[in-house]
Amino acid sequence: MLERGGIYLAKLYPSKGAEPGKIRPVLVLQDNALNEVGHETVIILPLTTNLIDDAFPLRMRILKRDSLEQNFDILCDQIRAIDSTRIINDKFASVSKNELLEIEQMVQLILGIS
Repeated sequence: MLERGGIYLAKLYPSKGAEPGKIRPVLVLQDNALNEVGHETVIILPLTTNLIDDAFPLRMRILKRDSLEQNFDILCDQIRAIDSTRIINDKFASVSKNELLEIEQMVQLILGIS
């Protein structure tokens, strides 16, 4: 079962234009209530190793941890729903509750929700 705040590998291809593609880590953003009922899609934020400093609120840096072998930026402006079958591995890292709260605040800024 997927877990909110968990980081998984996902197939994001095919992609178009500026959309992140290929197989990459993604952060599960949707609520666990949807995850627990086996919802067919999952709302994610992709991660990238193309690090850009001072990109608030578009990106948030997370430092290597668990099975993440390097630092990543979470692409907070690339919210995407993907079919849950695109997730190809078990959770291999997580963000903390405080990091998840910060990510939510950044997404709200991007969406104009305050």
